[in-house]
Amino acid sequence: MGKVNKDEILSILDGYDKENITIATLGSHTSLHILNGAKEEGFKTAIVCEEGREIPYKRFGVADEFIMVKKFEDIVTEENQEKLRNMNAIVVPHGSFVAYAGLENVEDKFNVPMFGNRDILRWEAERDLERKLLTGGKIRIPYKYDNPEDIDRAVMVKFPGARGGRGYFVASTPEEFNKKIESMKARGWIEDEDVAQAHIEEYVSGCNYCIHYFYSALDDEVELMGMDSRYESSIDGIVRIPAKDQLELDISTSYVITGNHPVVMRESLLTQVFDIGDKLVKSAAKQIAPGMNGPFCMQTLVNDDLEVIVFEISARTDGGTNTFMNGSSYTYLKYGTGMSMGRRISLEIKKALKDGGLEKIIT
Repeated sequence: MGKVNKDEILSILDGYDKENITIATLGSHTSLHILNGAKEEGFKTAIVCEEGREIPYKRFGVADEFIMVKKFEDIVTEENQEKLRNMNAIVVPHGSFVAYAGLENVEDKFNVPMFGNRDILRWEAERDLERKLLTGGKIRIPYKYDNPEDIDRAVMVKFPGARGGRGYFVASTPEEFNKKIESMKARGWIEDEDVAQAHIEEYVSGCNYCIHYFYSALDDEVELMGMDSRYESSIDGIVRIPAKDQLELDISTSYVITGNHPVVMRESLLTQVFDIGDKLVKSAAKQIAPGMNGPFCMQTLVNDDLEVIVFEISARTDGGTNTFMNGSSYTYLKYGTGMSMGRRISLEIKKALKDGGLEKIIT
């Protein structure tokens, strides 16, 4: 099956009742503030929710309509797509949407208008393409190892897809790499096919800042929306144990994200923050037009030299945006009011509906 045709999507959008647009998403990840933000901007809302996971969305009252499914990937069935189109739905993708619905399904089968550039979702999922986006913008990134036998210092090992850190580990030698690979396989966190796709990069010692941006295709401007850092298990649990006791324990560390907390960066570093955001947008526009359309995130480390080093990107709404559902320090400076990422997305859609330009922000 060929890829979803943008002209067909725009034709579907053209047939919508523009006075009754519904903002919809999958019930996970960042859907609470996506839908709440849509309500704040006057839109109807809908959620596609797996049976048994609907309670938060009912208790918080963010969804006007529920489409209940047995498994998330059922969002791509023709019946459910038709329900969404009948609601005049514009779907907002997030990390769980891509992971659960399936990237190929989103690319090939999902004929419902989506906010942003659906073609760029593959570029964040595949490490080599992600790296191409960063190097194309001449953005500082960690050194990459092509062969585990070449490991000669501390490295971070990652695997493809939106895993939320599951299975990531640190190694310093080829022997340690192989030992931890076997441990991860035994725990069922990775498969043999994942090992061949393992991404091995220099371990950068520094403070973690996940930087959230919004690129407005309507205004041609990159906005700084907020920053967060992550709570990760089991690494955060281990570092709470005294060093002498850590050495006696046989615990396999990993970096599964369990939560997020808001942070701010020292003001003198913000010039770098805007610079790398602008560079990524320009690189993406050249390589996978129209590029970074809407929310994106750059996961960074700041070292002792006060250098902002990018080790990963998200080309859609990132989980850390949950830390500023009522706005961040940075959105306060820009808007003077509570502005979540979800509300900012709906604000962009609302502006395009009023002034024109939907074709720039919908695929």
